Amino acid sequence: MELAEIRNELDKMRTRIEDFRGSLDLDEKRAKIKELDLRMTEPEFWNDQNEAQKVINEVNGLKGYVNKFEELEESLDNLEVSHELVKEENDQELFAELEQDVSKLREAIDQFELQMLLSEPYDANNAILELHPGAGGTESQDWASMLLRMYQRWAEEKDFKVETLDYLPGEEAGVKSVTLLIKGHNAYGYLKAEKGVHRLVRISPFDSSGRRHTSFASCEIMPELSDDVDIEVKQEDIKVDTYRASGAGGQHVNTTDSAVRITHVPTNTIVTCQNERSQIKNREAAMKMLKSKLYQQEIEKQQEELAEIRGEQKEIGWGSQIRSYVFHPYSMVKDHRTNKEIGNTQGVMDGGIDPFIDAYLRSQIQ
Repeated sequence: MELAEIRNELDKMRTRIEDFRGSLDLDEKRAKIKELDLRMTEPEFWNDQNEAQKVINEVNGLKGYVNKFEELEESLDNLEVSHELVKEENDQELFAELEQDVSKLREAIDQFELQMLLSEPYDANNAILELHPGAGGTESQDWASMLLRMYQRWAEEKDFKVETLDYLPGEEAGVKSVTLLIKGHNAYGYLKAEKGVHRLVRISPFDSSGRRHTSFASCEIMPELSDDVDIEVKQEDIKVDTYRASGAGGQHVNTTDSAVRITHVPTNTIVTCQNERSQIKNREAAMKMLKSKLYQQEIEKQQEELAEIRGEQKEIGWGSQIRSYVFHPYSMVKDHRTNKEIGNTQGVMDGGIDPFIDAYLRSQIQ
């Protein structure tokens, strides 16, 4: 970049940051932070643990926005000073450093803008993620386990906490099904971009003839709902079964029937939980999962009705995958909704899915 181009880039970033200031309503957020901080000092604050945690999450989310905005603004101020210094001294080393820092700030502004897009109900919530392999036995079960690792790596990079709520291993390799609770601010907002069928094309390690195989796995994403969200589940509509927990490598295994399966009979929606040693706690967790699933179904029903009104044609099935991961005869991961492509398949499988999430969320802006 030329120095004049960098000046132009800095002006554009200044405009974007000022736009953020207007959208964020910083004074209101700072006042709310002050109010919540004061509330957290009250002696009875911890009497209700769930309510206290909600307040802490809210204040952390608000502080995250305000602190990040101030950080971006300060970085831009420093870059403008550096620009003037380079202009006066014509130092090539300083110029190279400035160019690099401008690129980093642009990326940080893009990420902050993406966070601001997550303003839908429950976007800020934790996410419940379910993986189910398609037909194909060991091949597709192995693919589901690869996706499991991908999402775990992605969550680690985000400093999100991952809990395994339910895990059913495959006979030879991989998983038959797995349910994760991913805890972190905006976890659902990000991961809702991952809902759908994921397709893998590769030379199978389970095929002695070295033939190419295509495998499918579905990813379901739901927000974890708090207890005060009103989703009615009638007792007469549910069937509760208990069974002995089992897990990968012997985890979760005990001698009591602590695992819980709840079936919502009217919708044939099934949830299972075996994360806790206590059957009571597993039942509570499973009920929360059931409410989240029923909420997600209601949202999808509304979206389908809107699509019908607009005359949109949306196919649902194994043929309508959202993303293809091709390992052979070439390396590429392509999202079919946004046409976003990445050639570094290993990077994607190591958790590098943010470009796909970014492209999808931006495509949803009307």
